[in-house]
Amino acid sequence: MENVKDILREKGNEVWAINQDTQVYDALTLMAEKNIGALLVVDKDEKLQGIFSERDYARFAVKEPNKRECPWDLPVKELMTKDVIYITPDMAVDYCMGLMTKKRLRHLPVMEGKKLAGLISIGDIVKAVLYEKNFIIDQMEHYIWDNT
Repeated sequence: MENVKDILREKGNEVWAINQDTQVYDALTLMAEKNIGALLVVDKDEKLQGIFSERDYARFAVKEPNKRECPWDLPVKELMTKDVIYITPDMAVDYCMGLMTKKRLRHLPVMEGKKLAGLISIGDIVKAVLYEKNFIIDQMEHYIWDNT
């Protein structure tokens, strides 16, 4: 796999999204049901407004130590990351891995023009990199065996 488009072809481009007025409890419930770590936050026209992740929830709890109760009734717009870094389908997997490492990101929305095309996670990147490395090793082993 050389680029994001290959990852999306393999994993699919289904994205779980909510609107910014969704309550934190409902967002966390959906994340638990789908076994995912983040939800994209979109407006009624499906324009990307932000991303809400487990990390956003954890950071809010630490920032607000006086609020010992879970802020489950708050809208996600109070906790979500608003300045979302996104990528395009033609970006290289290695570039995405570097970006995610440098910016300490776990999820990257994939945009095709102004349209949301998918979401990739650090797990998707690791899987793609391992697949490529294993493919190269396999090819090298065959080359060695065929030429001895």
